[in-house]
Amino acid sequence: MVVFVPSRASRAVLLHALTLAPQGTMVEFFDPLAQPLPLCNGGDSYPDYPAVSLLKAKASAADVILISTPEYHGSFSGVLKNTLDLLSFTELEGKIFGAISVLGGGQNSNALNDLRIVARWVHAWVVPEQVAIGQAWKQFDNEGKLLDPKLEERLQELINSLILTAQRLRRTN
Repeated sequence: MVVFVPSRASRAVLLHALTLAPQGTMVEFFDPLAQPLPLCNGGDSYPDYPAVSLLKAKASAADVILISTPEYHGSFSGVLKNTLDLLSFTELEGKIFGAISVLGGGQNSNALNDLRIVARWVHAWVVPEQVAIGQAWKQFDNEGKLLDPKLEERLQELINSLILTAQRLRRTN
């Protein structure tokens, strides 16, 4: 499953990262803007929002969750936090997490570090590889393709790590 928070750059990098997955990899995509979600109020049931049930079902079925988020004000997006808050240990515990962040300014890892904390809190496994893309506005061409081959390599390493980790954990269970 993939959860992303749409900004042009976070969407572009996520869609590009998905093309690096081995052929035959099943990918479920969840877009919290296309599937409107309520603000989390601490409840378990949101009957007026079928997208919550869809989100929970996709998260439950996933082995891997790859997140791409813009970094806003030194952390990941509030929309992403709300999306994750609508999920519980039931859907997230034991999942393999990967994280990508895009920034308008210089590269840093605040959003990625905060995502790691949230993932660990719900007993998920976060792979060591992560990708932060500084000055994202100049890292893509007009078709949304990455311009820097080093970023391409780092994204490939992240995808490989996610798949290898999921395979290893499946073998031990």
